[in-house]
Amino acid sequence: MSFSQLGLVGLGLYLLALVVVAGVARRARQDASPADHFLANRGLGLFVVFLTLYATAYSGNSLLGYPGEAYRRGFSWVMATGFMMSIIVGFHLLVPRLRPIAVQNRFVTPGDWVRHRFGDEPFGEGVRVGVGLLMTVALANFLLAQLMALGHVTSEVTGGAIPYAVGVVGMASMILFYETVGGMRAVAWTDAAQGVLMLAGLGTLLAWILGEAGGLAAVTDAIARARPDAVAVPGRVERTNWASTVVLMGVASILYPQAIQRIYAARTGRTLGRAFALMGFMPLTTTLVVTLIGLAAIPRFEALGTIEADTVMPRLLGEWAATGPAAAALAVVVFIGALAAIMSTADSVLLSLGSILALDVVGRSREDEGTTRLGKRIAMVVMGLAVLVALNPRFTLWRLIELKMELLIQCAPAFLLALHWRGLRAGPVLLGLVAGTLVAAGAALFGWKRVEGIHVGVIGLVINAVVVGLASWVQSRSEVPASGRVGRV
Repeated sequence: MSFSQLGLVGLGLYLLALVVVAGVARRARQDASPADHFLANRGLGLFVVFLTLYATAYSGNSLLGYPGEAYRRGFSWVMATGFMMSIIVGFHLLVPRLRPIAVQNRFVTPGDWVRHRFGDEPFGEGVRVGVGLLMTVALANFLLAQLMALGHVTSEVTGGAIPYAVGVVGMASMILFYETVGGMRAVAWTDAAQGVLMLAGLGTLLAWILGEAGGLAAVTDAIARARPDAVAVPGRVERTNWASTVVLMGVASILYPQAIQRIYAARTGRTLGRAFALMGFMPLTTTLVVTLIGLAAIPRFEALGTIEADTVMPRLLGEWAATGPAAAALAVVVFIGALAAIMSTADSVLLSLGSILALDVVGRSREDEGTTRLGKRIAMVVMGLAVLVALNPRFTLWRLIELKMELLIQCAPAFLLALHWRGLRAGPVLLGLVAGTLVAAGAALFGWKRVEGIHVGVIGLVINAVVVGLASWVQSRSEVPASGRVGRV
């Protein structure tokens, strides 16, 4: 049986397993409330919390986008491991203060924090809607990236038996099915299995690449011969870009709505703390591994196009499978692990999208079972639109990551500053949010990605923070300091 045939069989078994999980999750639900559907009634344990965080953080962006960017940029992309580690540091600024407040007030969405913090102030409603819209755009971008990755993986591994467009539509339909039927339980349970598969699969693939090539030193020599620029010492602009990316990833990633909702969904604070402690090791076991895989692809696949570079992972799987039956079976395991990881992120994104649009943007009650139904319907519409865009890909996966981060990072003052600055008011936060978003979005529309290596989104955040600071200072000079809602923070 060929690798493409094994891939089809493995795909069929995996999809069947998802249907079973969705059915079990539906029977395990306690009611039809938004808290049960979107947060699994806040009952996720350590193992599931850790693996759902892991599978969500390391997605199609990591498994296809990171190797593709390593292929394009060479050894300078090794710093991607540092980018991912910065996320763990960032969570320590958010979780210790947000988690107790979220538990006490039974938050469901990120907007519940904004409503709690600024709800009775002038412009408080504007901050909540603004944050909700930015998070919606970022999540839609994230969903698009996962759908593109699903199309690439299924097409490459099945030898074209499942074309890119069919892979996008088919996988999107399956995600929509089990997320709608099983809610957060189905998402979290499938994430747990997907995380295990991904860890095992990436390790075996890297071992084969390095073993077959004669070790990391031999791979480096081959890269130097094929593309000397890939091993060159990075210049000043590239080093500046490293620092900018650390800020971009470290701040924006902790504001992923799906990650914030997992902070809410953990059974206890101790469970959450242990899960994040384990997450600290994941950049070494995942980001570094996929980066090395992308680098090893440089001498194997010469002159791939910009978009084609995002397919180096499935291309390597095809080469590995051709070396023998045992390798083909292991390559299928890696394929299923990669597919599972991508789907785990897409389902988490879809779940968060439905909850944010229904609760934060539309403003429906979190106690109303009708809100759950509305969230499901909204998710269907967004998925349909994302599929239409994914059928004609125009960006690399890494560029999609940058775009969503540059918008999402503008929400930082509404969370990080608001948690740590008792005197912060809604008006300055809204003004800064608008200013930073206009800078980041405007620059992207004109095709400006970076200024001397600094992301335009990071520049937007600096302007955002300056506006918040100046507006807060002006406001404090014109009013008597108030007490009240912020005193609960």
